[in-house]
Amino acid sequence: MTKLKIAVVQIAPVWLDRAATLEKVVEKMREAGRQGCQLIAFGEALVPGYPFWVERTDGARFNSPVQKALHGRYLRQAVQIEAGHLEGVCAVAAEYRLAVYLGIIERPVDRGGHSVYASLVYVNQSGKIKSVHRKLMPTYEERLTWSIGDGHGLRVHTLGAFTVGGLNCWENWMPLARAALYGQGEDLHVSVWPGGVHNTADIARFMALESRSFVIAASGLMRPADFPADTPHLDLILANSGDFLANGGSCVAAPDGSWVIEPAVGEEALLVATIDQQKVLEERQNFDPSGHYARPDVTRLIVNRTRQKTVNLED
Repeated sequence: MTKLKIAVVQIAPVWLDRAATLEKVVEKMREAGRQGCQLIAFGEALVPGYPFWVERTDGARFNSPVQKALHGRYLRQAVQIEAGHLEGVCAVAAEYRLAVYLGIIERPVDRGGHSVYASLVYVNQSGKIKSVHRKLMPTYEERLTWSIGDGHGLRVHTLGAFTVGGLNCWENWMPLARAALYGQGEDLHVSVWPGGVHNTADIARFMALESRSFVIAASGLMRPADFPADTPHLDLILANSGDFLANGGSCVAAPDGSWVIEPAVGEEALLVATIDQQKVLEERQNFDPSGHYARPDVTRLIVNRTRQKTVNLED
């Protein structure tokens, strides 16, 4: 069995509403499960949403009541895995034998429970959470609300004939982050994005060619009408926003750089395709970045996968 049926979900969150957004996630999981999909991928920070307010409401202003109010709501609606917020996702994953990559805003207990991280969660086909990758370096204004992650989640997972891994947004531009997954045997890469075809149309094909792997780009979508009416400071957020705050761009590239699914722009979608690991083996014949084309005697990568904590309790 070398083939895998995959689903890429491009949806808007119910912004800053964890429970309602998770309902949309589960609905799409069930839809993909009924079609026999074995892997499903969702965009970055989908639950409970990307912090669109930061660049639109003078986010760098220190001690601003506006920023405090929005940040406080963000933390309250973030996902705390230890509290069981993803139990419904795990149950549906097990029901349909459907592996999941899901972008969340995580508020972890092991860092005190009052800071958030852009995390990519992998749930296997048995409904078990197998890795939580906290984004290594938030991009630009994201650093005003997200914390810096660590290497603990730089892991790959066996899924049928494939070895699958994933990275958040601009981590996919980081050569060493990519190399950390390539070196563990990754041949199906999941890149997750808040939404933007200006990113995905280029990097999905580039990474496919660089790694000779299948590459999924799972993007979110956000239009002005997608914001709930009770969103705090909505008038400030939407001022000069245009038709899209995030226009999607979800797609799938093959190991030769061709499109399996071309970028989808401007609408919610469930994109389904069947991929064949045999294609990976064929393309690795002339280039394998961590195998026969590597020179570990000259250059090697060291990865620290220790989960970083500020307190280690010894009772």
